[in-house]
Amino acid sequence: MSATLEATDFTLPGHAGDLQARRWQTTPHDQNSARPRYLVLLCHGYGKHLGRYEWVAERLVADGAAVYALDHVGHGRSAGERVLIPDYEPVVEDFRRLHEEALLQHAGLPVVLIGHSMGGMIAIRYAQLYGAELTCTVLSGPVMGRWEALEGLLAAQEIPDVPIDPDTLSRDPQVGADYVADPLVWHGPFKRETLHGLRDCLTAIAAGGSLEGPVLWLHGEDDQLVPRAGSANAWPVIRGDRSRAKSYPQARHEIFNETNRDEVLADVIAFVHENIADLNGDR
Repeated sequence: MSATLEATDFTLPGHAGDLQARRWQTTPHDQNSARPRYLVLLCHGYGKHLGRYEWVAERLVADGAAVYALDHVGHGRSAGERVLIPDYEPVVEDFRRLHEEALLQHAGLPVVLIGHSMGGMIAIRYAQLYGAELTCTVLSGPVMGRWEALEGLLAAQEIPDVPIDPDTLSRDPQVGADYVADPLVWHGPFKRETLHGLRDCLTAIAAGGSLEGPVLWLHGEDDQLVPRAGSANAWPVIRGDRSRAKSYPQARHEIFNETNRDEVLADVIAFVHENIADLNGDR
């Protein structure tokens, strides 16, 4: 195969201003080069940005995907007050614009949604609304069910200005060091309006019912930021047919950046292949 990886930045109109987005795909050198076999929509977590998923995108592109992501409002290089999201429904609709743009470029391909942490919560809500257009959904350490940290922050008279402990992200110390040094990562406190928005979104998910299509829920067993036990409360509500869950012993919150990240991506890709095969009637 003769092709090279190409990353293209572009902007989309969002509910509160322009959204920074990126597309990763191979650039064919000739007509015999491989074309994308499926689409991936990446949905990033709180305080972070699309650039923290560069290696994930590259791995998926190498498998035959075209990958799309955006910085949510108030995150990364997108417009909006930093990490201020009082209502997540418009954020879901922002993500809808990314989906539509991907389909304009690659009509007819199977679509895989991957969401991490807060992005997992957004992905669940998106799949509740638009699941008929998704082949499958992958959730990585998703905020769902009961999140005790959220309840504790909402109960506090004053939200503490304490940054996330980088050691809770991964057993790889370089991941934490890169996180601390990243100027596009938000290192300040939560905003109360955002906390209310998170709670409202979790309430909407609880009322929204199971997802249409297969769902893969992956979680680190030593995730101290979004503990697996709290997320487990939502699994009976959202899981649909052919859904499955897997946890990784000793893994922390950012399983895509963990020391066993190759295992995690292999599990994701195997799940995608299984459902693409089902879609094509190959099984």
